[in-house]
Amino acid sequence: MEQLTGFIKKVVKIIAKPEMRILPGQLAFFFVLSLIPLVALLGAIASKFSISIAEIQDMMYTALPTSIYDILTMVITKNTLNFNIIVFFISAFILASNGTHSMIITSNEIYKIESRNYIKRRLKAIGMTFILVGVLFFIILIPIFGDSIFNTLKLHSDNEVLVNIVYTLYQILKYPVSVLVIYLNIKVLYILAPDKKIKSTTTTKGALFTTISWIISTEIYAFYVGRLARYDLFYGSISNIIILLLWIYILSYIFVLGMAFNAGMTREEDIERTGVINK
Repeated sequence: MEQLTGFIKKVVKIIAKPEMRILPGQLAFFFVLSLIPLVALLGAIASKFSISIAEIQDMMYTALPTSIYDILTMVITKNTLNFNIIVFFISAFILASNGTHSMIITSNEIYKIESRNYIKRRLKAIGMTFILVGVLFFIILIPIFGDSIFNTLKLHSDNEVLVNIVYTLYQILKYPVSVLVIYLNIKVLYILAPDKKIKSTTTTKGALFTTISWIISTEIYAFYVGRLARYDLFYGSISNIIILLLWIYILSYIFVLGMAFNAGMTREEDIERTGVINK
């Protein structure tokens, strides 16, 4: 009980900081710019590997609020990769890196680090964007590949009982494994984002908090939008866009909050090691 009270006090203290009123909105803006080209890129690459767009849409439907799903599925392209499409998506990828670049700037603000080398930051942002793309691919495509592989095994394997056992185990583990992958990638982003060396141990609690909070908040928000909220009465035809923006802002706020936890852990370790309080 005492630990819970201390945790709540720490959350309230972080939320009261001035940067929590500014940084999540800045991060959310660039996340929105990044999200659309990343989803479009996902559709184009899936088409290249003969993966059904409908299967991708089904996976997104189970993971996202309906209104957000409606917007994102509109930008999934069925075009095959050619020179023009490749040039377009290289440009889109650079645009998408604005999201991770904003993540670096945000972390520098929270850790009180002076941002200096712009080119180095942009290169790091592109590398972090590859991580985000990898997360998207794993979460959406791995379940699709897994189902396709097991369907093929069922057709060609003589030991149907063994295949069914393995398939059942796969169905049980695929979502926990997806959550684990999200957690590990958030942790990597937290480590890479600041322009100074961050200990992995100081990012564990923040990454765990962000992962769990993202999942819970998305479920609550989906229920709220689907059952309680009537944004269409106020915003009409653009209500789905408003819902997308609010969802991205919630995720960004949680991400920054988790980063603030990590910065607090780093400062506490510095105090224990040196006895000097760094403001």
